[in-house]
Amino acid sequence: MKVFKSVVENGGFAAAEDELGITRSTISVHMNNLETRMGLTLCHRGRAGFMLTPDGQVAYQASLPLFAALGEFSNAVSQLSQEISGNLVILHADVLDDARLALLAKTVHEMITKAPQLRITLDGNRIENIEQALLKDKAHIGIFPGYRKMAGLSYQDTMNEPIYLCCASSHPLFQVADAQIDDSLIADHAAVVPGVEISQEGREQLKKLSVGAYAYQFDSRKALIASGKFIGYLPGSYIKQDLLNGDFRLLCPTRYQYNFAQSLVHKLVPAEPKKVEFFKQILHQHIAVDGSLPSSF
Repeated sequence: MKVFKSVVENGGFAAAEDELGITRSTISVHMNNLETRMGLTLCHRGRAGFMLTPDGQVAYQASLPLFAALGEFSNAVSQLSQEISGNLVILHADVLDDARLALLAKTVHEMITKAPQLRITLDGNRIENIEQALLKDKAHIGIFPGYRKMAGLSYQDTMNEPIYLCCASSHPLFQVADAQIDDSLIADHAAVVPGVEISQEGREQLKKLSVGAYAYQFDSRKALIASGKFIGYLPGSYIKQDLLNGDFRLLCPTRYQYNFAQSLVHKLVPAEPKKVEFFKQILHQHIAVDGSLPSSF
């Protein structure tokens, strides 16, 4: 039935090979055996391509609650054990600066020390993809700005730091003193903006800018600012070395800044709550010991 489900969802035998990790001929054997045992023709395959029969459609739809129930059973039984093992999937939306990388490194180190059978997946993705992965139990933890709350998810502000308006050394404003910079001068220069939902405080700051480009990720935004053609907002810790090298400067940092808050997000009722709580507990312990993330300024 697992082979059948994969074949249907991938649209054929060949496309299911990678997901299942078995050859097309082995898939064919499994399908023939399944059809023989059920006494049904589930699909047609050949030169015309793959197509489910009406019986196959019914069988596939009936399999979905079956596999969902099996998953719930497996998760429920795994929670009875005190040992934490298996996969823990953590997805983040933005490039992680040195402070966040160090915090996650300490957290992962302690987690693996206490639960050596745990396997960690840490990867980046877009916010909407992370939200869907959490809701579908394909990920356990998301780290991204929680400005837009989605039903079914729990949000907790965890990593906060200021974001500053800055420019590169080749930009005309680089040599202008802070005392001479005001909203009208800022509006005279093209800016790169996130192009995604941000906090109310951030929206008020962006209203002062003249939009010249959009960049979702910090690294893309930084590249555009580094061109010398745009000003824009970036976390202080993310451009700390550029500031020290004199490649970037902050523009009136006391006036042109807003708080960047990243939330720790998980499903309101997670399928594997022990893993979620295990990660949250260790992460917050390290935040409590180290203090809040450094703003650098």
